Amino acid sequence: MHFHIPSSPTALHSTLEAAAPANSSRPNHKKTQFATRFDRIKATYKGPQIKFDTAIEDEVGFSYESFGDAVAATDYSFNRNDVVRGTVVQYDKGGCIVDIGAKASAFLPLQEATLFQEQGVGIEDIIDIDAEREFEIISEEDENGQLLVSVRRIEYRQAWDRVVAKQDSDEVFEAQCVSVNRGGAIFLVEGLRAFLPGSHLTGRLPDEDLVGQKLPLKFLEVNQEENKLVVSNRRAVVEEQMAELSRGDVIEGIVKALKPYGAFVEVGGMSGLLHISQISMDRIVDLEKVLQPGQKVKCMIIDHDKQNGRIALSTKTLEPEPGDMIKDPERVYEMAEETARVYHEKQEAERKKREASAKDIVLGLGDALDDLGVGSDADEETSDNLDSLLN
Repeated sequence: MHFHIPSSPTALHSTLEAAAPANSSRPNHKKTQFATRFDRIKATYKGPQIKFDTAIEDEVGFSYESFGDAVAATDYSFNRNDVVRGTVVQYDKGGCIVDIGAKASAFLPLQEATLFQEQGVGIEDIIDIDAEREFEIISEEDENGQLLVSVRRIEYRQAWDRVVAKQDSDEVFEAQCVSVNRGGAIFLVEGLRAFLPGSHLTGRLPDEDLVGQKLPLKFLEVNQEENKLVVSNRRAVVEEQMAELSRGDVIEGIVKALKPYGAFVEVGGMSGLLHISQISMDRIVDLEKVLQPGQKVKCMIIDHDKQNGRIALSTKTLEPEPGDMIKDPERVYEMAEETARVYHEKQEAERKKREASAKDIVLGLGDALDDLGVGSDADEETSDNLDSLLN
């Protein structure tokens, strides 16, 4: 057996300590620990120190410390139906993220992004990034502190305000057809859906060709409580045309229907009545031998109701000779304008003749009063009455 004998007393002491049993009763001397340079720096480091400029604090009137306290104490309180301003920061699945100044951003779903959404249109086509506008809060905060907001509900209220204003002014406006159904068509009025009954569509049927076209309209019914809008194309067209029509005008139309008492003639979307007594100077026994549905005719307007869009028509006033509408209607239509001119001249001559007759009667009455010796006061009164009649 070989033993290694340490070469110095210090080495011998270390060897004996290492060889001593763990449960030895020999006292244990701890080694002295010295702190490193990193430990000394770590013990004295208190984090980044911000040096505040006291000159700026004096200028703005509050300190950095008070500003920090105010920010920490700020309570972002948002309630449902509140309208707030916000900025779109990014698109997200099914909508976009909106910064409304809350601790968490709000979310705008696609279906709440606009009042009327066309099929196939995405959120990117409706809302622009960095767009700042008003949003209405439509939910409470979820578990992540996020709110749902809407643009559609704000636009809905604004649209109804504009519709009510249009109704009050009773103005004619244009709107675009977005769909058709069996009963009529749907038009977009200020972003709201309005129903146009087929009976109020002028000169055509509500078919697929109507989709995308713009027509002049007027309101028939506006009921915001029931979300009901009904419009009329016929009323708008009739009003525009009636403003340009006068008694005595010669117009063209198409016979739409025959009745025992006459014919209904469509004139630019309006329905005019050509009474059987106004068709010819001669008596008509069989109306179907004179007029047929779909036939083009020329008529003279002899009366009109502009408020309700009704006109009364005549062809007998256009007859060069009595009975021409029965014997030769084409001659009537060819000479309609000339015959109408002669008719107006005759009517004007008759009017002047009636006025002259009335004037003679009044003057004769004055002479009779003079013969009775009526006083000057009575003469003045009679003169005033005469002047009023003549004027």
